[in-house]
Amino acid sequence: MFEVISFDSVQIYRNLDIGSGKLPPLERGTIPHHGIDIIDPDEDFTAGDFARYAAGVCEEIRLRKNIPLFVGGTGFYLDSFFQGLSGIPVIDPVVRSDVRADIELRGVGVLYNELASVDPFFARTIHPNDSQRIIRGLEVYRGTGRPISWFYQGKNGYESNETLYIGLYDERELLNERINKRVDSMIVAGFVDEVRKLREMGYGPELKSMKSIGYAEINCFLDGLAGFDETIELIKKETRRYAKRQMTWFRKNKKITWFKAGERDAINQHIEKWLK
Repeated sequence: MFEVISFDSVQIYRNLDIGSGKLPPLERGTIPHHGIDIIDPDEDFTAGDFARYAAGVCEEIRLRKNIPLFVGGTGFYLDSFFQGLSGIPVIDPVVRSDVRADIELRGVGVLYNELASVDPFFARTIHPNDSQRIIRGLEVYRGTGRPISWFYQGKNGYESNETLYIGLYDERELLNERINKRVDSMIVAGFVDEVRKLREMGYGPELKSMKSIGYAEINCFLDGLAGFDETIELIKKETRRYAKRQMTWFRKNKKITWFKAGERDAINQHIEKWLK
């Protein structure tokens, strides 16, 4: 029997339900799900935290003689577990604060270019607007004198010859159509009210969790910075961009066997062959 481990960096948060696309408990059936609702929206959770969490869960699953099935879309989480994370030294908080202040003063674009000049390998793996990883890359470089990609050499993860990777894809036009419909259904399901309730609970737009796609745009709407229709279209646009970045990330893993979404028979045959 399989047990699901979500590697979605938004589904880890409690009360971020509609926008993260969590399956309701009743729809999860009798299959145990892990990695969902494990921290509050104002708590920190890194890729390293996920790797440690997943390692513990996998051990429990194996003791039950079941098989862990990782499902989700945050590639950095998946790689942190299977490929491993490096032993990056603890960075002086002053360095971290200086980088964050620098990005506020000079802008994301300028600091991305700085990162690209000192660590082109790492810069190519992230989006030019990914402020969190730009900050991380620069704080490591400024704090240690070495690029973060240098520390990634020789890292050890949990991947083995028995690890099976499966990827799903759709034609771009069909995928975009699915994304648009999904966003519309999220709005109908009460996404705006979910964000409003989170704010009433004290979880403001400045939190990392509330800067996730969808939540960030609705926060802007609630603050009067964008119209309703504009907000919906922006969520769709950012989701499409994210889906494109996901594919770029996962395509780097040459061990993934790709199937078109809906090819259930072929996928089942592939898994059955692997189980044997």
